Formats: sequence, structure tokens, C-alpha cells
Amino acid sequence: MAIINLRRYYPHYLKDKFLEVPDEVADALEEGRRMEHRQDNRRSYYHVYSMDCTPAIENHAMFLMLSPEELLIRDEDEAAAELVLANLAAAMTLLSPTQARRLHARYALKKKFREIAADEGISGSCAAASVTGAITKLQKFFIKNGWMPKEA
Repeated sequence: MAIINLRRYYPHYLKDKFLEVPDEVADALEEGRRMEHRQDNRRSYYHVYSMDCTPAIENHAMFLMLSPEELLIRDEDEAAAELVLANLAAAMTLLSPTQARRLHARYALKKKFREIAADEGISGSCAAASVTGAITKLQKFFIKNGWMPKEA
């Protein structure tokens, strides 16, 4: 773990703010700072763009670095998504075939409730209630097994 000063990397910090981050994050921040310093020598204004600037200036924006917080959140989100997908097959066995079919239609096939209802010859509120019940059942199963935090 490395201790970094956020004021060195982010201009909106006016006072020193120290943060302990993994070495990979510290290395990435330092590399980005060096790259930005090299590019500062090529442009006359820092973070000020006009409509008259060179073409493809938006390409530079694609390579802006994420903050340490954004990197951590992204990693946590990816890990949580992998955990959900790994355990989803087991959880789907709890649902009735009708609930599983309607849940699949709603989220995998991106159908609206009225489209599901029209396909199955039921009302839209019945389709919505079935999908909502399936989600509730899955949430309870995930909480029970410790795969999802219990909401307050």
C-alpha cells in the first residue's frame, strides 16, 4: 500500500489530503500525472477548450484517468456482478417456470410488461406482479446465503 497526496493529482484539492491506496493505483496515478505534464507542454491552455481547437480533441478525453475511488468502485462492481452471475443459476431453480419465463422475458429479452402480458394472454399488472415476486424471491435467497447485503 502506498500513501499519496491527492493535492498532487487533483487541482481542486487546495490542502494536502493523504490517502492510502494499493500500489497499482499509485503507479497509475503517477503515470497519468507524468503523461499529463508531457502534454501540457504541447497546448497553451489547461482544461480550456474552444470550438476552434484541433480535430479529435475528444480522443484525449477518452484517456483521462479514473480517480482511486472510481477504480475501487469499478472493481467492487465487477466482483459483485461475477458473484451474482455465478449464483444466479442456483437461485433460478427456486422460481416457478412461469416466474422464470417472465423474468427472462423482462430482463434478458428486454420486453415491457404489456408485451409479456400480450404474449401470455394475461393482464399487464399480473405480469408485473409475477416479475416483482420473482425478484423478491431471488433477493431473499441471495440475502439468506450471504451473497447480497441485507438492506436496511
